[in-house]
Amino acid sequence: MDTIYVSGMKFYGYHGVFAEETKLGQRFEVDVAAGVDLREAGRSDDLEKSVNYGEIYSVVKEIMEGQPVKLVETLAENISASLLARFSLIEEVTVKVIKPDPPIPGHYDAVAVEIKRSRNE
Repeated sequence: MDTIYVSGMKFYGYHGVFAEETKLGQRFEVDVAAGVDLREAGRSDDLEKSVNYGEIYSVVKEIMEGQPVKLVETLAENISASLLARFSLIEEVTVKVIKPDPPIPGHYDAVAVEIKRSRNE
């Protein structure tokens, strides 16, 4: 399986469990790795045989900047389900949702959830 990566997508959203998260909002980052058979695209030089990176970004943006949810797990599930539904060429997808500034004490770079889903589930 070949992989298309769209990494380091940055968004501002109002997702979270705590009131300040849903009122003030916060930054989020998303990485997507989509498993696609890219042989035909590579041989034909035809975008129709691949998945447009810009369209992947648009799907993720719509979810990340859309209806607020409590959990990053929900965001990851919604992104993976939308990508699998929208792009028939994607056989599996790994989605990582990163919360750089969660409202929890301590010293760390970020917290994140990563899920992997496939069309055959």
